[in-house]
Amino acid sequence: MTEMPTTMSATSASAAANTSSALLRLTNIESAYGPVKAIRGVSLEVKKGQIVTLLGSNGAGKTTLLKTISGIMDPVRGTVEFAKQDITGLEASDLVKKGLSHVPEGREVFPMLTVYENLMMGAYTRNDRDAIARDLEQSYRYFPILKERENQAAGLLSGGQQQMLAIARALLADPQMILMDEPSLGLSPKLTKEIFQIIRMINQDSGRSILLVEQNASIALQTADFGYIMENGRIVMQDTCERLMQKDDIQEFYLGMKQEGVRAERRWKKKKTWR
Repeated sequence: MTEMPTTMSATSASAAANTSSALLRLTNIESAYGPVKAIRGVSLEVKKGQIVTLLGSNGAGKTTLLKTISGIMDPVRGTVEFAKQDITGLEASDLVKKGLSHVPEGREVFPMLTVYENLMMGAYTRNDRDAIARDLEQSYRYFPILKERENQAAGLLSGGQQQMLAIARALLADPQMILMDEPSLGLSPKLTKEIFQIIRMINQDSGRSILLVEQNASIALQTADFGYIMENGRIVMQDTCERLMQKDDIQEFYLGMKQEGVRAERRWKKKKTWR
C-alpha cells in the first residue's frame, strides 16, 4: 500500500464545498419498524465534495437513516432530496443509477463470486466500458490487494479485504455520493487507519461526497468536515468536526476524555448538555 499522510485535516476542496448547494438534503425524515419509530424528524444535508459524519451510540438510528436515504426503507414522512431531485421512496436500484451508492454495515460482499465479479456487480447499471475499465484500475490503485486477489472468491478474503472490496464495488457504480456504514467494524486499528486514509483520498481525488456512519468517533471526526450527533432517532448536535472535537460532551462521551481536576463520575449518571 502506498504511504499516505497521517494528518487528515479539511482540504481546500471541502472549503469550496461549503459555498455550494447541498447534494443531499433530508427534511423532517421519520422512519419506523412497524409501530416502533426509529427516526424522529431528522433534517441534515451534505454539500458537494464534503465528508459528513453521523455519530451516535448503538440504536441511535444511524443505520436506519442510511437505509432510508438509499431506498431500502421508505420514510413515514419527510423528504429526501438528491442532486436537487426529490428521491423520497424511490427504489434502491434507481438511486444507484442517479449516482448514490451505499456501502452497508457488515460489507455484504457476494462470497461465492470472485473479487473481479463483485466489482463488476458494482458497475451493473453502466454500459460505458472504457470508463468502467478506468474506474476498475483506479480502485486497484486504492486497494492493490484486490488486484492480487481478483480471481479469488470474496468469501475467502479477510475482513479488512472484504471492506476494501465493498468500498471499491461502490466506486464502480461511479457515484456522486457514497453512504458508508461502519467501515471500521471488526477491523484492527492499523487497518482502520488505512481504510480512513483511503476514504479521504477518494474524496480528495474525485470530489465525491461521503456520508459516514462510524462508531470510532475520533477517526471519524479527524476525517470528516462536518458532523451530526444522533441520539434516540434525533439530531441533537451539529457543527464542523473541528469544533465538535472541542466540545466537552463530545470529548467525554465520544472521545473518552475527562476534564482534568474534575472528580470522576459514573458515565450513566452524567447528563449531556444537549438533553
